[in-house]
Amino acid sequence: VQLQASGGGLVQPGGSLRLSCSTSRSIFAASALAWFRQGPGEQREYVAAISQGGSTNYRDSVKGRFTISRDNARSTMYLQMNNLQPEDTAVYYCNAGDYFLQQGPYWGQGTQVTVSS
Repeated sequence: VQLQASGGGLVQPGGSLRLSCSTSRSIFAASALAWFRQGPGEQREYVAAISQGGSTNYRDSVKGRFTISRDNARSTMYLQMNNLQPEDTAVYYCNAGDYFLQQGPYWGQGTQVTVSS
C-alpha cells in the first residue's frame, strides 16, 4: 500500500501549511487515517486522526491550531496547520489502518515541516 504525503516546507512562526496524503481509492475509503510526526532527536508521536466516518481526534498541543479532514472523492487526507510554532518542526507522516485511534500498518514517506524565523 502506497501513501503519498506532500505539502511540507519552511514557514515562519505563526504561519500556515496544508499537508496532503493520498492513496488508492479502495484503501482510502476503508481506512482510518492519521498523522504522526518525528522531530529532530525525538520519537515519532501522534498528531491527529480521522475515522472512516469523519470523527476526529487531536493531541492536546495542536488542538485549535490543526484541522484534519478527508475528501473521499479525491482519496486524499489533509492536515491544515495554522499558527505554526518552532516546536511543530518535524517530519510528518501519514498513516492508514483499519481502526480509528490505533496506529495502522501503512505509512507515507514523510514530508518535512520546518518552522523558523
